[in-house]
Amino acid sequence: MKKILLAAWLCLPVAGWAYHQGPGQERLRLDRVDAALADAAQELQGGNHDAAVQGYELALKELPADRVQEARRIRLELAKLRMEHKQLPTAQRELSELVKELSEDETASPELLAEARRSYANAQYYITYLMRLEGYTREDWEPQIEISRQMYRLLAEQADQVGDDALALASREDLESTVRLARLDLQDLQGLPLPNQ
Repeated sequence: MKKILLAAWLCLPVAGWAYHQGPGQERLRLDRVDAALADAAQELQGGNHDAAVQGYELALKELPADRVQEARRIRLELAKLRMEHKQLPTAQRELSELVKELSEDETASPELLAEARRSYANAQYYITYLMRLEGYTREDWEPQIEISRQMYRLLAEQADQVGDDALALASREDLESTVRLARLDLQDLQGLPLPNQ
């Protein structure tokens, strides 16, 4: 019995080393992801958007490849942050890719897809607003606002189906804003304050 206990005791370091080299490495990576996300949140609260963006990017880089849902959530938050921090074209492109990816994945979270669609619709709205102010032709900006309009309409219909009255109302109001933006004369648009989140 003593020999068995001694052998088990001597095998403990080998088992610890094997754990450290296997599942332990993934846990270390996940710890680094959590730390990067915590740092990003703290930087965001302090108003340092650049450092927050770097934190989200580091978290995405460290996240194991099999953590797809977590990566999508981080990508969405990063795109929202970019949209708020004067990186609208980059955010719009990232949101477009994310919405397409989520739409094609049957296992994707419906809530995450709805939030990504809402953010994408917002990005399209703001891009249209800026394009109009910069004097682009209707042929250039109209496809952008049409995407936004369709997304808001889809979100309103889905919210009605699940009985989420607050989201349905907000989506309808956003839909009305897209219609107003498309109908406003440029002179009237120039007199309005810039929209914000």
